[in-house]
Amino acid sequence: MSEAQPQEQQFIIQRIYVKDVSFEAPNSPAIFTQEWNPNTNLDLNTKVNTLANDNYEVELFITITVKSDEKTAFLVEVKQAGVFFIQGYGAEQLNHLLAAYCPNILFPYAREVIAGMVSKGSFPELHLSPINFDALYARRLQEEQAKAGAA
Repeated sequence: MSEAQPQEQQFIIQRIYVKDVSFEAPNSPAIFTQEWNPNTNLDLNTKVNTLANDNYEVELFITITVKSDEKTAFLVEVKQAGVFFIQGYGAEQLNHLLAAYCPNILFPYAREVIAGMVSKGSFPELHLSPINFDALYARRLQEEQAKAGAA
């Protein structure tokens, strides 16, 4: 292949796996005898690790804390990860794939792990709504551009 020819674009899921998981129910069993009045807080983050040969590890961190009447009912943390082979994309497209597309692939796996742990903890079902990672990515880009414009 000569350098003048563009490289073929490839996106391949190499592996999807749970990297870390934690479930805590610090106020059980007493929490089960109280009226269930849940207040849910969700924290979400991602991290990209560049590996060799056009491979990237994307980690999706999800932490959910559920309180009932100000007492922590449970805390669940999941680090869902995947290794993706990505080749032939420009820097902007690559950034979008890693920051939005890959987390979108990982999210259903993390949601399933969370639902299972909450169920095994004997709490009411917890179904996370889909997350629009493209919108989050676009908002982050706008915030970065606003900061750059203000500087």
